[in-house]
Amino acid sequence: MANQYDPYREALVVEEQTVWPEQYDHWDEARKEEIARLLHQSPQEAAELRYVRQHTGFTRVITVTEADLQRLGVLNS
Repeated sequence: MANQYDPYREALVVEEQTVWPEQYDHWDEARKEEIARLLHQSPQEAAELRYVRQHTGFTRVITVTEADLQRLGVLNS
């Protein structure tokens, strides 16, 4: 289950992870990396965001959704 954006945990993020659904496996890796970078620049707008506790802070995990891709203008409506 996704968490809400949390400024406290955001300040302690030491790692970023992006989870891509299988339907996007055929996409070019460079394109996926650019989209992931954009998603992690504005984590408060991500549709599916969660934080995983690490010893030194948190990992921010964003699962890419169709809504995210539409918001970024990657997919047409």
